[in-house]
Amino acid sequence: MEDVPKVSEAAMAPPPLLERRVRQRQPTVSVLKSKLKQGMTCSVPRVRSTLSGFFPVVRWLPKYKLREYVWGDVMSGLIVGIILVPQAIAYCLLAGVEPIYGLYTSFYANIIYFLMGTSRHVSVGIFSLMSLMVGQVVFREVFLAGFDLNDDSIASVAGVLNSSVGTNVTLHSVELMGLQCGKECYAISIAACVTFLAGVYQVLMAVFRLGFVSVYLSAPMLDGFAMGASFTILTVQAKYLLGLKIPRHQGYGTVVVTWFNIFANIHKTNLCDLITSAICISILVAGKEIQERFKDRLKIPLPTELVVVAGATLASHFGDLNSLYDSSVSGHIPTGFIAPQVPNFGLMSRVALDAIPLAVISFAFTVSLSEMFAKKNGYMVRPNQEMLAIGCCNIIPSFFHCFTTSAALAKTMVKDSTGCQTQVSSLISALVVLLVLLFFAPYFYALQKCVLACIIIVSLRGALRKFKDLPAKWRASRNDGIVCLVAMSATALISVELGLLVGVVFSMICIIFKTQNPKVSLMGRVNNSDLYEDMDEYKNLVPPPGVQVFCFQAPLYYANKDFFLKSLYGTVGVEPFLEMARRRKAEKKAKEMFSKQAKANGDKNTGEVVIGLVQRELEFHTIVLDCSAIPFLDSAGLATFKGLVKEYKEVGVSVLLASCYTSVVDTLQKGQFFGKNNTDMGSLLFHTVHSAVLYANSHRLLGNTAREANA
Repeated sequence: MEDVPKVSEAAMAPPPLLERRVRQRQPTVSVLKSKLKQGMTCSVPRVRSTLSGFFPVVRWLPKYKLREYVWGDVMSGLIVGIILVPQAIAYCLLAGVEPIYGLYTSFYANIIYFLMGTSRHVSVGIFSLMSLMVGQVVFREVFLAGFDLNDDSIASVAGVLNSSVGTNVTLHSVELMGLQCGKECYAISIAACVTFLAGVYQVLMAVFRLGFVSVYLSAPMLDGFAMGASFTILTVQAKYLLGLKIPRHQGYGTVVVTWFNIFANIHKTNLCDLITSAICISILVAGKEIQERFKDRLKIPLPTELVVVAGATLASHFGDLNSLYDSSVSGHIPTGFIAPQVPNFGLMSRVALDAIPLAVISFAFTVSLSEMFAKKNGYMVRPNQEMLAIGCCNIIPSFFHCFTTSAALAKTMVKDSTGCQTQVSSLISALVVLLVLLFFAPYFYALQKCVLACIIIVSLRGALRKFKDLPAKWRASRNDGIVCLVAMSATALISVELGLLVGVVFSMICIIFKTQNPKVSLMGRVNNSDLYEDMDEYKNLVPPPGVQVFCFQAPLYYANKDFFLKSLYGTVGVEPFLEMARRRKAEKKAKEMFSKQAKANGDKNTGEVVIGLVQRELEFHTIVLDCSAIPFLDSAGLATFKGLVKEYKEVGVSVLLASCYTSVVDTLQKGQFFGKNNTDMGSLLFHTVHSAVLYANSHRLLGNTAREANA
């Protein structure tokens, strides 16, 4: 008898498993007690720390380096304040409120952020996108309340008539908090309510640490949303450029309906407004181009908006454009402040849902801008405090007739480029706005609305330029390009709020689709090393003999388990059910043939003949599942693994797991994948693909040796 080749026990034994650390979790009750005790502890240092954390200004202001910081802060504050005044007046066209409220908003927001913000460079105030979203709510509610949506308010005209002529002009009004409220009053009441709720949502997000919500606002989605919103803003302002008096469309499809109304009324274009718009846009664009081309030589930005506003106001006043050419003007802007008023809680149920996207977009822009400029200038910000600060920038000003604010990229970049050092610059900007509120506001009476529209449209250049980035974005990632296009189309063609929702949902669906249809591959060995790579991606890889190494590059859960099984069966070329059916069919056929032969030979004991299973020699004996790209699996994934081991065992194929994350191992252990007390863990789980392949071949060799010995 020939000697049977011996296999060393060391080669046959599975590699030892690493010993996991034992982590003892403290009881939940004791953890809650300790946190509650820590939170309820009151002491002077703790109170001081809490107050200084809530108002970061008390930490950095005493350390303010006057000689080093003051020049940059004063210059940036003055420049931003000069830019802020015309924009604050202009963006009120978007928000659907009177210009004075834009000045209020800019003043209070800068003061509060100076006290509570942690970013040194972020400029908080009126933002075109926020103004548009507030305006959509305001115009909708004003329309539902029965007011005329004609842009030129007749409240001031009625007041003049009642006082001078002595006649009574009856205007539509609604009752709010026991008082009769006209269109202007009702509009700012709606804006204050939605602003208050947005601030409350932001503070709650800060308290409950819900800042992670912003991670669902992907960069491609935000780019598409910004482009769609910019196109909507451009559409809404187009009628002012032409001097057309058409009401703002309510409901979905604002862009389509507005452009249809513009072309239907194009013959009513006011030539005075059209010429003024052409001149102002030319000057504004030229100023922006000069600023960008010579930004290295110009130490401060050109105050183009202020020059245009001043020149247009003087031309309109001395040319009497309102009376002679029926050009629409801003109207009277009072000086001073209006007494504070509590937001009307009776209106909040109407705008509660509208405040959610406002809150999310506002804090997302603020936190992202603060982190971006903090990283650029080498200091740290506290995202949670930023959310709290922007929330208070909405809650507190809502009592003072203001609307929703956010960080603005353009003004933040101006602050950064003009030497801003701290938030003292915001205080300077607030003082500039205060001067306008106290002294210069009435001088903007004759300012044409088409000039304000020009300022808004030219400020959209940055967002509209993103259209040029679409081809590059598409080439870099087709998925990101599709998300961007869908968000842009939904925002422009449906509405801003639904565009945001559609963009978020669609981007999440794309991620789910990726995990449902991930890349799968067979792995091959690199030369004689222990490295295994994708055979479809690399050349000169050698598949291990008798072993199929399968890699699935996604989490395994209920939504993609069927794809996982289908991909595995197709890749290795053997489906257990079909293989078993083929073998049963072959066995039945062999049995029938043997029975016929037995009858022909006169054998009467055909019923006692046992026909063995007709087997096919497979090309492999083991499947190694490379789990290095599977971050987690759920109960459906666990059941899938269990079923694979059982099904392939019936056809003589072993299934081994390699390179599993500890989270995956924990799930497998809890589901008793390795048997009771993890008895089969050493023969099913391996730290590397190569160790699994070595074990599979040595185990196969041992089995063949044992069969030969028995033979």
